[in-house]
Amino acid sequence: MNANGTFDVKLAPLPLSYDGGEPMTGRFSLAKQFHGDLEGTSSGEMLTAGNAASGSAGYVAIERVSGTLGGRRGAFALQHSGTMDAGAQSLGVTVVPGSGSGELAGLSGAMKIVIDGGKHSYEFEYTLP
Repeated sequence: MNANGTFDVKLAPLPLSYDGGEPMTGRFSLAKQFHGDLEGTSSGEMLTAGNAASGSAGYVAIERVSGTLGGRRGAFALQHSGTMDAGAQSLGVTVVPGSGSGELAGLSGAMKIVIDGGKHSYEFEYTLP
């Protein structure tokens, strides 16, 4: 199954739990509002590291999504892993196995995030039992 739509995202810096020693090491809270085939909200945390001079960075994040997907109500977690190597981007966003609850129990899939002109959208390919 496929779900498409847009989302709004808010990032806020959080203190690191350790001394990163680098200005490009960071921790952020994230909050999203999803619209479209997925209607709901999410919250989570992101860790980042990088080198601005070379255009290279990486991030990982976990977010918990709650809402309605394809008419089914429930919640699930998404795991992010992204890298940018001299400007070339790679991003994977997958449903954490076993994280679905409610009518979304057993959910699996992957989400593609598209950023165009500062606007965020998603393409979500998923399966349900």
